[in-house]
Amino acid sequence: MIFPEPVSIAEVAAWIGARVVGDPLSMASGINEIHRVGAGDLVFVDHPKYYDKCIRSAASHIIIDQEVTIPAGKTLLVVERPFDAFLAIVRRYRPFRPATEIISSTAVIGNRTHVAPGVFLGHDVVLGEDCVIHPNVTICDGCVIGDRVVVQPGTVIGSEPFYYQSRKDRASWYVRMESCGRVVVEDDVEIGAGCTIDRGVTHDTRIGRGTKLDNMVHIGHDTVIGCNCLLAAQVAIAGATEIGDGVILWGQVGVSKTLRIGDGAVVLAQSGVAASLEGGATYFGSPAVDAREKRRELVWVKRISELWDRVSRLEDRAQSGS
Repeated sequence: MIFPEPVSIAEVAAWIGARVVGDPLSMASGINEIHRVGAGDLVFVDHPKYYDKCIRSAASHIIIDQEVTIPAGKTLLVVERPFDAFLAIVRRYRPFRPATEIISSTAVIGNRTHVAPGVFLGHDVVLGEDCVIHPNVTICDGCVIGDRVVVQPGTVIGSEPFYYQSRKDRASWYVRMESCGRVVVEDDVEIGAGCTIDRGVTHDTRIGRGTKLDNMVHIGHDTVIGCNCLLAAQVAIAGATEIGDGVILWGQVGVSKTLRIGDGAVVLAQSGVAASLEGGATYFGSPAVDAREKRRELVWVKRISELWDRVSRLEDRAQSGS
């Protein structure tokens, strides 16, 4: 999330009750998760396992639970509970705003765009020109839809991320990481019926120009899908994943979090993608591997019983001749 205007670290520290290590007059331009941070951003960390990653990231300001050595030019905000501090900043800039009308008065609808009965448009939604939004679609606060986009019935765009902090020292083990991101759908995208697209936690979930989604597709938070991709029915993509241009994911493909699928890759139906895949190849299986390799493996698997019978017959002959 980019702040409406830069704010001094001293002011941020006052909001969250933090002690500043570094320049209190330095300016923060926004707050982001570690995989999205840039210069000027705030980021939080509350586990020693991730200290080094945060300190070496592009973030200029780090909300942390203990003082550590930092490079020149970076600033620490030391606070007992960094996660709670993060939530306080998010709530300050993105407070909950109840919906009081089915189409918000702050929504912007482009020329020749058709919004069917039963569509919900949240605060500050932007719809481009020549779109068709079918009945019972929900587009939540702040989402941006390009031109010539089609959204089929029952789809939800901008739902809250499935993203929790886990701590077993409290009654509720899982606390939602509140989001301040958006969903951005570029021009000429088509989204099928019953799809769910989560907003980014601090940045954007993005669907690239010309991409087509079949029915019942799920896109996790902060995922970036390239241009001209095809996602068949019941594909599910976890958070913070990057899908290149021209990628095809056939039915019921599952993609794990924080990985990348390269341009032009094809993943065959019911495969599970557990690690990043290079572009320009076809993959199959769970975990997904090169489809040719997997087919050879399946041929040999089918021959196991035949080979076992041959071995058994040879053993029988050897025993009878001894």
